Amino acid sequence: MNEAVKSRRPYESRRRKEQAEQTRRDVVMAAGTLFRERGYTVPMPEIAHEAGVVVETVYRIFGTKPGLFRAVVEALLAGDPARAEVAVEERPAIRAVIEEPDPHHKVALYAATQPGIHRRAGPLLRALRDAKASDPELEKLWAELEAWRREGQARFVEHLAQRGALRRDRTAAEASDILWTLSSLAVYDLLVVDRGWTTELYEAWLAAALHESSWTGEWLVRTIKSGKASIRERHAEFGEGPRRRAPGPFASGGGYRRSDAYAATPAPVRGSSTTIAVFPERSAAQPS
Repeated sequence: MNEAVKSRRPYESRRRKEQAEQTRRDVVMAAGTLFRERGYTVPMPEIAHEAGVVVETVYRIFGTKPGLFRAVVEALLAGDPARAEVAVEERPAIRAVIEEPDPHHKVALYAATQPGIHRRAGPLLRALRDAKASDPELEKLWAELEAWRREGQARFVEHLAQRGALRRDRTAAEASDILWTLSSLAVYDLLVVDRGWTTELYEAWLAAALHESSWTGEWLVRTIKSGKASIRERHAEFGEGPRRRAPGPFASGGGYRRSDAYAATPAPVRGSSTTIAVFPERSAAQPS
């Protein structure tokens, strides 16, 4: 066989893989925009048209519409479609939690990830929560997403328990239930959306409530008062900076930024007077 042909094959295979990955990301971005604007009922052919592909491609990649919806939610939880392809434990913000030696700071770093997750994924999760009662497939999808969330939080509790941070009168299962409840979208909506709490207040409350309910040591006053500086330094180590207004949660430029969690570009959420940024405008500056 011609050596030139042999040398081209790995390159062509890699290029096809990169093109397939980019097509998947384009569909997720398009679907996220349309789901946000028109709800879950938007037809699949329109999503395909927005992404610049045929509808058969969408079904080949995601299988079903709930499968596509889940991919969009996972991308929003991660920060963007490319980051969703990285194992959760390898994402910068989660690495910061894992590598932090102080259990108080671990919980505070965990709490710091939650406002951004709820701001990005909240609009679609609310739509799913409202629609699941009338659609068995959506009911199943909601249950799968909640099970996935509980599984990840159980791993976090186990991570802390292995370091002796769990209260002696609290089982790991109980601590997982408390974490699952306090960090839920429902609690975030009650405090931030309904009661008008700032994300800073919600974040500090969540960290304090988790400490008081499940973990050993003094209440989080020490962490809130004296640990915030080290937490900010930890964020800075991963390319994160102080909270500032940003173009959106999928801002171009690569690395995760803490400000992505507090994006300012408004997108209306039906049934609420609050405006929440979900997806920025699609542009040529897509992940590659």
